[in-house]
Amino acid sequence: MAPTSEPLRGGFVLLDPEQGRVLRVVPFQYNPDTLTRTLQPQGVGGGAGDRLEALRLKGPPHETFKFDAEFDAADQLGSGGLPNPTVGVGLFGVLSALETAVYPSSAQLLHENGLAGNGMLEIAPEEAPLTLLVLGARRVVPVRITDLSVTEEAYDGDLNPVRAKVALTVRTLTVDDVGFTHKAGALYLRYQQDKERLAGLPVSNPAAVGFTGI
Repeated sequence: MAPTSEPLRGGFVLLDPEQGRVLRVVPFQYNPDTLTRTLQPQGVGGGAGDRLEALRLKGPPHETFKFDAEFDAADQLGSGGLPNPTVGVGLFGVLSALETAVYPSSAQLLHENGLAGNGMLEIAPEEAPLTLLVLGARRVVPVRITDLSVTEEAYDGDLNPVRAKVALTVRTLTVDDVGFTHKAGALYLRYQQDKERLAGLPVSNPAAVGFTGI
């Protein structure tokens, strides 16, 4: 009997925004049971009656993903014969990996403090790592985490969390946000182009919806 392959897991991949080098991978222990996507179209017109602009779009829609990621230290196993990564720290490792995605690095904070102490001001903060939400090969999306809520549900004897649920809201970064030359812009275009390709798969038969012509 052939061994069954494990199901593909989603997660976050953090990249160097300039070189595209992988800095960190945060896989989901369990794939989300449900995922809510919201698309807010970006129309040109200001409202009803704006006849010249009614069918115009000024840019990609604002797309948000909302889902829960659940973690349980009792079910986590080390890979490749390595020890279980939760031993002694519970879920602090995986939770910290998620949470620090929305922190500037401590090195950056110390650098800015040093500049301020010398009477200098940084023009623009250093770019944070580029966060990708990866949910299968057809959904590799550059995102910004806009909301992260952690519910710790159980602890070990040292008060390390051993079961937790993380509620996440992320917003897709489009070419409007980062431009066409940024790595996130290229990844977004690939994501949209794949949508357009898949949208052309169904048979376009007007009779299927009772449309007979104008």
